[in-house]
Amino acid sequence: MTVTGCASRVKRHHGDILGDGSFGVVAKCRNTKTNNIVAVKVIRGKECFVHSAIAEIAVLRRLQCLDSDTCSIVQWNGFFFDKENICIDFELLDQSLRDYLDGTKSRLSVGELRPVLHQVATALSHMHSIGIMHMDLKPDNIMVVDRHQHPLKVKLIDFGMAHPISVVKQGACMGTMYYCAPEMLLGAPFNECIDVWALGLIMAELATGCILYPGQAPYDVIRFVVECQGQPPDHVLDSGWYTRQYFHSDQKLFISLIKSTLTLDVCNRIKAREVLEHQFFASSHTQEQRRDPDPHQPNIQPPIPHRAAEIKEKNQRKDSKKKKDEFKFIKLKKKKKPSVTLPECLFGSLCRSQARIKEEG
Repeated sequence: MTVTGCASRVKRHHGDILGDGSFGVVAKCRNTKTNNIVAVKVIRGKECFVHSAIAEIAVLRRLQCLDSDTCSIVQWNGFFFDKENICIDFELLDQSLRDYLDGTKSRLSVGELRPVLHQVATALSHMHSIGIMHMDLKPDNIMVVDRHQHPLKVKLIDFGMAHPISVVKQGACMGTMYYCAPEMLLGAPFNECIDVWALGLIMAELATGCILYPGQAPYDVIRFVVECQGQPPDHVLDSGWYTRQYFHSDQKLFISLIKSTLTLDVCNRIKAREVLEHQFFASSHTQEQRRDPDPHQPNIQPPIPHRAAEIKEKNQRKDSKKKKDEFKFIKLKKKKKPSVTLPECLFGSLCRSQARIKEEG
């Protein structure tokens, strides 16, 4: 696929670099035709970055059918070439929501949160309606239009990781770790709902001033989620390509064995020989899984926290307790336990217990 654009039409203001990254820089420039000040994303001409630029431009073209102001999405003015670089021209906005919070206050009141979140949800709703998911939603990619005139007016930016919903592949893991949905980290099928998960985390962060799940690696994020909200549902765990790297399967095998031995129909109850042959006792079963993984599934080993990280986490728990107390509605409400018979109570207790997270060593 190739891209074609107009000739260079902007003049850069030296020193006005708004942001940078491995892809290149975002610079403050002047459009020589309209005399407007704009933000230009200058993408290096390396092959890997060119492919990303082509994908981003394809997404931006699809978003052109949406009104920038009504849908709270940054206005795209087109693209052009500067030597071997691809330059994408956007309207100039004031500052990111992250910088706004760092420069003014650590959190927003509920009254301030409402219009901001409504605009972000509006942007996501319109994007999803035309089959596009953002995949990197975070405060850094939500821009305040004008912090002096309209401090609560925001727009969504940065579509470098955005994809059509129809082409996302299971097992892909992209975006910023703090805001990744558990189904993506587990390698389970995912859809545009990962953007909604990120929005929920942003809500919590804006309200409390703290990142809800500050994990530096997938392992840490999954552990934070399990500790705070409980483990993901079975259908997510069962469909995840990487689930075994985070959770032990012994518990499910143990429950299966109990049910097989306590079958009421004597004809279907397993024999002692079958008990010995059950996978719960087959330690080689687990070893074979580790030795010979499914060739169709990516072999990704999530980092296991070192001892220093464990100590740091214990120190952070004291601070996080206050955060969790301020945000109690995230925690799952306990349901009143119904009266059950002994076997039902036994199975229910085993089924409801959380899967053990693999610990280091």
